Amino acid sequence: MPSDNVVFQGFTVVPMKVEESCSGVHYLYVKDHSVREAHPCKPKDKTLFILNIPPYCSKEILRHMFSRCGPIQTVHLHSKPTSGPPPVNQSNFFPDAPVIKGYRVGYIVFKRANSVKAAQSLPFDVPLIMQDNKGPAIESGLAKWCADYQADLLDTNALQTEIDEYMLKYDDKVQKEKETTAAQEGVPDDEGWITVTKYSKNKGAPRTEAHEKALTNKARRKRKEKELLNFYSFQMRETKREQIATLRKKFEEDKQKIALMKAARKFRPY
Repeated sequence: MPSDNVVFQGFTVVPMKVEESCSGVHYLYVKDHSVREAHPCKPKDKTLFILNIPPYCSKEILRHMFSRCGPIQTVHLHSKPTSGPPPVNQSNFFPDAPVIKGYRVGYIVFKRANSVKAAQSLPFDVPLIMQDNKGPAIESGLAKWCADYQADLLDTNALQTEIDEYMLKYDDKVQKEKETTAAQEGVPDDEGWITVTKYSKNKGAPRTEAHEKALTNKARRKRKEKELLNFYSFQMRETKREQIATLRKKFEEDKQKIALMKAARKFRPY
């Protein structure tokens, strides 16, 4: 005789096995989907909420296992985080939300309300079988590795098409922005102010690190050129002494040259 079901913190514990001959048992946690504001696709009285769904369990397998409780309308298996606003990006290659690789949550919408009660009454000692002669096959081993590898490969042609379409939309958006800005250029608002945009004639200096460094060096050179030489009195005296010493040295050198030229009798004053 099958035993009663096991309830833990409001969830009914439902055992499941991959095959009948498997000794390992995995446990699902199910309860009725009761929220204040139910989603139209998930009515409260016909929806079963499931936790701890393994990653190798698909929608078809869930439908096959819980079909004994009654006819099923839809199965929702969440593979992305559901918190926050829905993603705006519709790209097939660059999703906004990361795909969950671990255990997931799911919802089974039955056609009749009593099917939810039947699922919550499943016995604890009779596990659900994922793979049998009637249900869908589970990808495992080498076949699963090959399927995962093929799924990771990108279609370069489709990716290039998506990039081209995005760039066309972006260029069209930029062109419309330029046209709108050009039409408003130089036109004052109600208070008489004129908005300067990035498309104006005078774009201003680029505020980059290299430009800031160049401006700093230019200002430093200008300050250095403006500095007064010999500003202090002792600097003026030292400068005059150096000039007199230089003139005396040059005078002595000229005297020696003249003496040598006289000695060699090659002095030609004119």
